Amino acid sequence: MEYDTEDTIYLCPFCSKQNIVNLPPKGVLKIIYDYRKIKKTVSCFDDLKNKGFIDLLPVNRINSLPNLRVGKTPLYTISKLNDENLNFHLHLKDDSQNPTYSFKDRASALVSAYAKEKKLTTIVAASTGNAGSSLAGICASQGQKAIVMVPETTPIAKLTQIIMYGATIVPIKGTYDEAFDLSVKATEEFGWYNRNTAFNPITIEGKKSVSFELIEDLNFRIPDRIFIPVGDGVIISGVYKGFEDLYLLNFIDRMPVIVAVQSKGSDNLVRNINQNVFKIIPSNTIADSISVDIPRNFHMTKEFIQKYYGESVTVSDEEIIEASAILARNTGLFAEPAAAAALAGLLSFKKEGKLARNSNNVVLLTGSGLKDINSVRSILKIPEAIYPLIDNLKNMLQ
Repeated sequence: MEYDTEDTIYLCPFCSKQNIVNLPPKGVLKIIYDYRKIKKTVSCFDDLKNKGFIDLLPVNRINSLPNLRVGKTPLYTISKLNDENLNFHLHLKDDSQNPTYSFKDRASALVSAYAKEKKLTTIVAASTGNAGSSLAGICASQGQKAIVMVPETTPIAKLTQIIMYGATIVPIKGTYDEAFDLSVKATEEFGWYNRNTAFNPITIEGKKSVSFELIEDLNFRIPDRIFIPVGDGVIISGVYKGFEDLYLLNFIDRMPVIVAVQSKGSDNLVRNINQNVFKIIPSNTIADSISVDIPRNFHMTKEFIQKYYGESVTVSDEEIIEASAILARNTGLFAEPAAAAALAGLLSFKKEGKLARNSNNVVLLTGSGLKDINSVRSILKIPEAIYPLIDNLKNMLQ
């Protein structure tokens, strides 16, 4: 179904009627632009960039976006890991440098801008932490009210961010999916604008901005592979959508291979892609940001992966923690478990000899490790304090 409307719309009214409880919802909308019309006024990528990509955004004015610096995050090139020279190119896109230290700011910024133009003053979201803290921070910068529903198991650092930004926090005795359902009911009851991913189509449009940046970061070379941590499938769909926009405008000549990386303890998306019957296995992983029982953007993600020959890999919690340590000790970048999962996926491909010599590989680091320090406690060895004597120092260093 297609809708041509200026009204606020979430799921497709027709498709969503087919939804079944405890299965990924149908009807997640994909925003399509008039690419023929855009080509008449935009002849190259620089034209898009100079206009702030407004031709590919569902808002009317660039100045509706928050004045915080969202996006434009650094891309680091790494040539060595653990004293081993790499025979492929490794690029790390560090989205922990966003205002609230996660990739989710890209979506929150655009949702906030849309709400601002529509004079919607209260925005609600369900979150395992990052989306909630992101919404809270972005709303604080825009003078909007944020209401965030989180599972009570959400890491304290993320809860702290939400509270400090002045949002109303609603801890839920239940899962993310239950928090999601309550936020939707609240939207219907109170008329709040809903930020939820795989519900509000604008979130995907916000997340696709990273694709535009990567093209420029890499001097318009299409990466051979992009490794992305996957929970409900919205980030990976956003990355696909950004490249697809450029492809349909003929500004790039091919799509990259995108690798969906999931934790083995929460693989409900990639495990079901080629199955006829969707089966849920309850999530159990330290990577809380990608711990999802019902991947709500499953159908769109599946379509993107199958259409553009995407790949997938699952990694254990042990591999995730090891990747986090490798990343921090070799690059100075400290990533939360969900972000480190993407590097663990690349390391798995490397171990299996799947990375071609001189290939360009991007790892998307989606959040700061300071958001969840409990997850790395198992590898922290803090020495006992010593009296400040040189002999004690010598003994300690032996």
